[in-house]
Amino acid sequence: MKAIPQTSSLDSTLALLHEGYAFISNRCDELGTDIFQSRLMLRPVVCMRGEAAARLFYGADGVTRVGAMPWTVLRLLQDKDSVQQLDGEAHRRRKAMFIDIAMDNAAVAALLERFRQHWLVHFERRKEDCDLREAANLILTKASADWIGIPPSRRDDVKLARRLALMIDRTGRPGPAAWLALVSRRRLERWLVTIVTALRDGSLEVAEGCALRRISLDYRDADGQPMSEEEAAVELLNLLRPIAAISRWVAFVGLALARNPQWRKRFGQGQDDDIEGFVEEVRRLYPFFPFVGARLARSQDWLGYSLPEGSWLLLDLYGTTHDPRLFPSPTNFSPERGLTWRDLDFRFIPQGGGRPESSHRCPGEKITVEILKETVKLLCGILPLRITPVNADVPLGTIPASPVPAIRVGPDRAGARSSA
Repeated sequence: MKAIPQTSSLDSTLALLHEGYAFISNRCDELGTDIFQSRLMLRPVVCMRGEAAARLFYGADGVTRVGAMPWTVLRLLQDKDSVQQLDGEAHRRRKAMFIDIAMDNAAVAALLERFRQHWLVHFERRKEDCDLREAANLILTKASADWIGIPPSRRDDVKLARRLALMIDRTGRPGPAAWLALVSRRRLERWLVTIVTALRDGSLEVAEGCALRRISLDYRDADGQPMSEEEAAVELLNLLRPIAAISRWVAFVGLALARNPQWRKRFGQGQDDDIEGFVEEVRRLYPFFPFVGARLARSQDWLGYSLPEGSWLLLDLYGTTHDPRLFPSPTNFSPERGLTWRDLDFRFIPQGGGRPESSHRCPGEKITVEILKETVKLLCGILPLRITPVNADVPLGTIPASPVPAIRVGPDRAGARSSA
């Protein structure tokens, strides 16, 4: 067996915080390999990138997500007892519920309609520019809460959007920033527990088939037991938060349209044939998830390397989608690549690889792509907006990343279809 290359530093935590999305690929390039061993927070870790590594993470047996993330990241993004923290039959059973909720054509169409309507209401009479990501976060919060089935009378959309954004923004920031976001998550979970309880005791009625009802009332595990109120609240929040998080990609869609006015003109004229290729290239090029963690429940032999049981692994999602061996000229924005999440491969992995029904690949990928396609149509055609600035930067050292300065949109007073 080959020895796994190692970094020279005693601990790479500060380097990771400084380099962000580029950390794993920078080390792989320096060492001339797709795998290396280091330490993060004084814990040994094996970092990997590429198609073969993605196959291990999303296609191999004996790879678990349990114990694979720092506790603050776990609590903010998923929390304990969530579907991502399950394995085997328990994972497959609960994942099947989320696939039914998030990948059903009629359900996705219903979410899109709510998104479209809230977008039009938000922008139709707006006279001033606004931050696109902040606006999209509020719009997506309203749309997802409606779609899940949470009655408007039981929620404060502005406060809910702010708390969801806080959880997302603080994920990559250790210390007090993350602690404040954890407090916000706890408040949201307690609020959702009251809604689940009201539904179960009959004091709240919701529509048949909505996610709130399916998670709180209809779901049963292999023993015929429902989730506890706390577990149901966690999973409801794990629908709300990821849909709100699409607001970051909405901002990147705005940046891509501003930088590529020829595509904006094309979509504004109703030429939508390449719209999916456009948004998929946005998902490939711009940073969202930097990496994903896993633990080995048993030893693995991988490409001549011996990975012992219990190993902590990190897969470089961003680096894999920017690998020139997989995507020639990876820093170029090229919708002509014709990428699609439907290929279910292990190269184009902004939200994971493999099949969502049998692995930990995100079942919300279809929702993400459809929301972004609708965003392009809304920005270019139905209610064209002026997008600025064209020259925004995307710092890779900040996780999660966003354009700097923020992308702003406002009334296109000149009626132009190109960005300012």
